[in-house]
Amino acid sequence: MSESKVPVTLAIRMLNDNGVQFVPHLFKYEEKGGTSVSSRELGVPEHAVIKTLIMENDSKEPLVILMHGDMQVSTKQLARDLGVKSINPCKPEVADRHSGYQVGGTSPFGTKRQMPVYMEKTILDLPKIYINGGKRGFLVEILPQEVMRLLSPTLVNVGIKG
Repeated sequence: MSESKVPVTLAIRMLNDNGVQFVPHLFKYEEKGGTSVSSRELGVPEHAVIKTLIMENDSKEPLVILMHGDMQVSTKQLARDLGVKSINPCKPEVADRHSGYQVGGTSPFGTKRQMPVYMEKTILDLPKIYINGGKRGFLVEILPQEVMRLLSPTLVNVGIKG
């Protein structure tokens, strides 16, 4: 893929500014297709496609959770781990406001608002991951260690098969 076709999003700017090596992957976005569509389009395991979810605690404070595409977040377990009453997904328009991205194109990199980031610890077991580059139909292939270096996420064990 030529460099000129790579969307220049806030996420890509952050990756470039921090010297992160990445491989861009553009694909045809399908509304509500989720990670199963991106894994099919890229020909990669859905487990290696990482979702960026914007959630909030019972005080309406937003947070980012990174999860394997083929797993769900146990919000009950996450709430217990964080010592709050509850964690719930933000409504799409609220998530968009917090992240600066459109749901379906949310990247954990270059978010509009600084939010705590939590990452399923088994993501680090993967040799490479595919994570949103800040636009629908656009993933970047990077090393999971780069997520650790750039975002310093808190590692959690809240994934459930789903």
